[in-house]
Amino acid sequence: MSRRILVTGATGYVGGRLAPRLVEAGHHVRALARDPGRLRDAAWAGDVEIVQGDLEVLADVRRAVEGVDVVFHLVHAMSAGGDWAQAELVQAQHVAAAAKAAGVQRIVYLSGLHPQGQRLSKHLASRVAVGETLLASGVPTIVLEAGIVIGSGSASFEMIRHLTEVLPYMPAPRWVRNFVQPIAIRDVLHYLVAAAEVPGDVHGAFDIGGPDVLRYGQVMNGYAVEAGLPQRPIAPLPVLTPWLASQWVNLVTPVPRAIAMPLIGSLLHDCVVEEHRIDRVIPPPEGGLTGYRGAVRLALARERSGDIESSWRSASSAGAPSDPLPSDPKWSGSTVMEDARERVTSASPEAVWRVVESIGGDRGWYSVPLLWSIRGLADRLVGGVGLRRGRRDPVRLRAGDVVDFWRVERIDHGRLLRLRAEMRVPGRAWIEFTVEPAQLESGGSGARYRQRAIFLPSGLGGRLYWWSLVPAHHVIFEVMANRIVAAAEAEAR
Repeated sequence: MSRRILVTGATGYVGGRLAPRLVEAGHHVRALARDPGRLRDAAWAGDVEIVQGDLEVLADVRRAVEGVDVVFHLVHAMSAGGDWAQAELVQAQHVAAAAKAAGVQRIVYLSGLHPQGQRLSKHLASRVAVGETLLASGVPTIVLEAGIVIGSGSASFEMIRHLTEVLPYMPAPRWVRNFVQPIAIRDVLHYLVAAAEVPGDVHGAFDIGGPDVLRYGQVMNGYAVEAGLPQRPIAPLPVLTPWLASQWVNLVTPVPRAIAMPLIGSLLHDCVVEEHRIDRVIPPPEGGLTGYRGAVRLALARERSGDIESSWRSASSAGAPSDPLPSDPKWSGSTVMEDARERVTSASPEAVWRVVESIGGDRGWYSVPLLWSIRGLADRLVGGVGLRRGRRDPVRLRAGDVVDFWRVERIDHGRLLRLRAEMRVPGRAWIEFTVEPAQLESGGSGARYRQRAIFLPSGLGGRLYWWSLVPAHHVIFEVMANRIVAAAEAEAR
C-alpha cells in the first residue's frame, strides 16, 4: 500500500539512503531539511517533495507532518555540539506532538542497542529518551534499536577502518573486550522500509542486529582480514578513559571529537540483541542477515569504487559556521578580507572544471601540501575536523558534500564551486572557483579561471589571524591557481 511518508534527517547517513528506497517501494516521500539546497543534487531529489524546516521550531514540524501517514525520525544532533542531548529531546517532543495532532498513523525511530538496568552513556541515554518520548506520543510507534551500523560512509565503519589501518599495534581501552553486534546498513534499511507497512496495532521497541556477536577487538581485526592487513595485537589499557580515547580517535581517524566522544561512550557497555520479537513483526531479509565480514566486504567495495550514497560527513560539525556567504558581503556591513586570482588558459572550460570539481581528498589542493597538512593538524588539535574527512566521491560534488575541512555551499556544475570553511577560524571563510569561456589573444577559445578566498573576521583576533597569514596565503593561492590551470592544460594535451 502506498503511503505518504515524512523523512526527517534526509541529508544524513541513514535518511539519505532510506528516502530513495521508500520511493522504490511505491511511497510518496516528503523530506524535511533545514537547508533544502543540500538535497538539490541528490540523485533522488526529483522523486521526493522537499520542504524547508527546523525540528526545533514546532510550527515547521506541524507544516511538515500535515497530510502524512508515516513519520521516520532519523535526526541525531551529537555532531552539533553544545547540549545536543537536550536538542534531540526537544526535536522528539515536537515530532510527537505534531504527529499526534495531525493524525499520523505511524512513527518509526532508529535508536541504539543498549543493556537494560545499567547507567548509560550520554549517547545511548539520549537515544533511549527520544525513543520513550515518541512511544508516549499516542501515535503507534516502532523504535528499532540497532547495533554498530557497518556500511560505506558510516561513522562507526570509518572509525574501525582508520584505527585498524593506521595502527600496527593498538593500545586500547578495556572496552575493546566488550561485546557488540554489528548490523549491515542494507539490513537496517530492510527493517526501516518494512516498518512503514507494519499494521497500526504494533507498538514498542525492538532490537535489531546482525548474526555475529563479537568483541570490539574482533571487530577491528575482522576488518583487517577483509582489507588484506595483518591482524593487530591489541593491549587493553586501564588508564585510557573515554575522553582520552576520543582525543586519540580525533587524531588518527577522520571522525572529529564531537562525534567520536559519544560513539566511544556507547562502547562502554555490551550492546547485543537481547530479544528477537522483531522476527514476528518484520521477517529477516530474504537470504538472511549479512554477517559482519560480509558487511565489511560490501562497504570496502563501495568505497573503492567511489559509489557512496551518503556519509556521516554530511552531518554539520560542532562550531562550524552555517550561514551562507552574503550576496555582497561589503554591502552587508561585514569587514571583508579577500585574496583573488585570475588566469586565462588555452584549456577548455570543461577541462578546467573537471580539475576544480575533483579538488581536495586524495588529489590534494594543487598547492603546498606541507602547509595544508600543518593547518589540518592544527585544526584537529583544537577539536576541529582537520583534513581527514576527505570526499564522498573522488570526482563529483553536490551541494552539502564535505571536501576535507570545507563544505560545498553552492555548486553550479561547469561554472561555479563555493566551499565554506569548517575548520576552526576566528571568523567565517569561503573559497570560490569560477570557470567561464574566454577568447584568447591569439584568436582561439579557452577558459577564464577565477579563484577567491574570502574571510569575514570576528573582532580583532580575526583581523590579526588574516594579516598574519597574508604571506602564506600569497604562496598557497598563487601556486594553487597556477597548478589548477596547468593540470587542465596537461589534460587537454
